[in-house]
Amino acid sequence: MKTNNTIQAAIDLTAGAAGGTACVLTGQPFDTAKVKMQTFPNLYRGLTDCAVKTYNQVGFRGFYKGTSPALLANISENSVLFMSYGFCQRIVRKITGLEKNAPLSDLHNAAAGSFAAAFASLALCPTELVKCRLQAMHEMKLSGKIIEGQNTVYTVVKHILHTDGPMGLYHGLSSTLLREVPGYFFFFGGYEMSRSFFTKGGKSKDDLGIVTLMVSGGFGGISLWLVVFPVDCVKSRIQVLSMTGKQAGFIRTFASILRNEGVLALYSGLKPTLIRAFPANGALFVAYEYSRKLIMQQFDV
Repeated sequence: MKTNNTIQAAIDLTAGAAGGTACVLTGQPFDTAKVKMQTFPNLYRGLTDCAVKTYNQVGFRGFYKGTSPALLANISENSVLFMSYGFCQRIVRKITGLEKNAPLSDLHNAAAGSFAAAFASLALCPTELVKCRLQAMHEMKLSGKIIEGQNTVYTVVKHILHTDGPMGLYHGLSSTLLREVPGYFFFFGGYEMSRSFFTKGGKSKDDLGIVTLMVSGGFGGISLWLVVFPVDCVKSRIQVLSMTGKQAGFIRTFASILRNEGVLALYSGLKPTLIRAFPANGALFVAYEYSRKLIMQQFDV
């Protein structure tokens, strides 16, 4: 049984990595716009204005700034997330008294996803910190908050380690946990509820095609972001502005945004996030489900 669990964990890890790659390649430009609008809401009037200014200032490559750490972040997060998801599903079965292979309800899957997100946050936080800093680098230089030189993954990581030590890679961990744990309850809950809707005619969830998986993944992504977006906005501010030496925590950053910019600032960048959520998370689940099936067929699991 332990061997079977190990094989299943390895399959979930590999399929999660495939899903994370598909998610980044599909949605990176919108994620870049989201981070820019969250950290510098006064510079942009909206998504179109942000896109035009980014293109005029840095060219098309500006939309893919931070892609390598984004790939690393999503591959590491989704690998750990889906591996932990399978493990947490087994824990939920034990807690609720279900048999080993008994199907879980949508609520049970949502709870398993929420537990799994706590493990994924530890893998995600350092790589997302580097990604966010690279994405907002141009604006930080324009505002005079940093000097030239921090424009690659290596230089950003070197600066973090030099100024704050290894634990500096975990700036924003508490906000990442505050976003991930409740967010992935709605992410997996929304995904499973949508799949349940498409299988009302007696079909199995395993028989769903690419389009329905895309729609279900997109619905899960939108469910997540509508709930946790203000938390994500605070997290982005903490991670980007910490490169200036400011060490404000979640509560102080949240209160500062409300006091100085108003509640709407917490939703700056929501539009590109919701636009990105559908194709990116749809691609994530399509890649995850199909690669998982393929690997399981190859190993006859």
